[in-house]
Amino acid sequence: MQENRSFDSYFGTYPGADGIPGLAGNPGTVPCLPDPTTGRCVKPFHDRQDENLGGPHSYANAVADINGGRMDGYVEQQQKGMAGCAQTFNPACGGNGGATADVMGYHDGADIPNYWTYARDFVLQDHMFESDLSWSLPAHLYMVSEWSAFCSKQGDPMSCRNAIQNPQIPPDFARRLGRKNPSDPNYAWTDLTYLLHRYGVSWAYYVFKGTEPDCDDDAAMSCAPVGQSAATPGIWNPLPYFTDVQQDDQLANIQSLSNFYSAVKAGSLPAVSWIVPNGTVSEHPPGLITAGQTYVTGLINAIMRSPDWDSTAIFLAWDDWGGFYDNVKPPVVDEDGYGLRVPGLVISPYARRGFIDHQTLSFDAYVKFIEDDFLGGQRLDPQTDGRPDPRPDVREDAPQLGDLTADFDFNQAPLPPLILPVRPQTDLIPPAQLPFRRRAATVAGLTPAELHAAAAYLGIRPARLRAELRAGRSMREIAREYGTTVAAVRRAVAAAIRR
Repeated sequence: MQENRSFDSYFGTYPGADGIPGLAGNPGTVPCLPDPTTGRCVKPFHDRQDENLGGPHSYANAVADINGGRMDGYVEQQQKGMAGCAQTFNPACGGNGGATADVMGYHDGADIPNYWTYARDFVLQDHMFESDLSWSLPAHLYMVSEWSAFCSKQGDPMSCRNAIQNPQIPPDFARRLGRKNPSDPNYAWTDLTYLLHRYGVSWAYYVFKGTEPDCDDDAAMSCAPVGQSAATPGIWNPLPYFTDVQQDDQLANIQSLSNFYSAVKAGSLPAVSWIVPNGTVSEHPPGLITAGQTYVTGLINAIMRSPDWDSTAIFLAWDDWGGFYDNVKPPVVDEDGYGLRVPGLVISPYARRGFIDHQTLSFDAYVKFIEDDFLGGQRLDPQTDGRPDPRPDVREDAPQLGDLTADFDFNQAPLPPLILPVRPQTDLIPPAQLPFRRRAATVAGLTPAELHAAAAYLGIRPARLRAELRAGRSMREIAREYGTTVAAVRRAVAAAIRR
């Protein structure tokens, strides 16, 4: 599962796909979305930048982007997000290098050649929707459990209530909100691993050590990263906080990605595997697209070289739209979703080569496929799964949801491995780098003069502020500790630099 890209931003001009109107032979007129800052409008454009900014992507932003089905709120939401963005402390602000809203940018096959090659040689899904209409944490909760909830009683699934935007957050994110000694989330409802364990189906959740860039305020454009590892859970690694994972003694199944490479080389992958990235290779802005494509290609190459290739189905998707433009109104299946459209690929020896799947799909289809393949069709259904909770519906049985078996032909000759270069030639333009001396002199994006001005305003020594920033604390967190806000610090720094 990668991060924060809409379908149109990656495959909006892919031949035969339901892409951007008026482009690449798609019917309709090229859209032009209103920009409230200029009074004009912005059309989709070919964006060759490797580093993108994207837009805010909370539930409220999703509703505003969709705008009653007009699908025209993206530019306004990005501009609002940038207006609250602390330029001095936020390297992503203005990251597209110009005034044009980069949420309207799209990439093509020359920019992301490996992703387009996988689409041509295997299966592209052009109606894959995020399960929920929200951000990364609810998306990952849906990925493993078909729900996002808030539970009021520890370990009690019947105390859980729907929470599309604000399920309990992991402690690393709670600390960034200024909470001291935060408690672990109480994810007491039932997740898919409960059924896998009950049926004796092996599974693993592989975590790439690094950082998670999503924000404690998920409507923000970007924020200081939070550490992520197999032992340090966060918004992309929620399983350690599920009651049933703990009760079933399954915590050891949440492992470092190094264990994945060992298992794939030995041909001993579990029946079901999830893989989540770190911030650098996630494609979550400001993470580079090329870094993500390299990482994903390496994973797929490893599987293709493995004894497990002939019995593997790889499902590749992006967890939410990241604020980027998409032209297709999401279907409504319940109060939580679907969310906006994201890219989806199926890679397997038995994938229908060159097939574009136009079915309505969501991440729920992955769970349904696993249940049908390994659990005899048992659903995460409170009436039948043996561990009831008050979830609003059984998502796998939504009448709108397609069937992933349509993407396979098990009678065809198996497709051979397709080993691609991990660093293919690309038309993407790398981000401009600061001169070496200036890069070496900055701390968390602050020049020495800015750091001294911020420290003076906070009433602390520059050395102390430098040490706290290098330790990974955000300026927002430090400002709160000293009784002020990051906006106030920013104004004081700007005033001091002007003098």
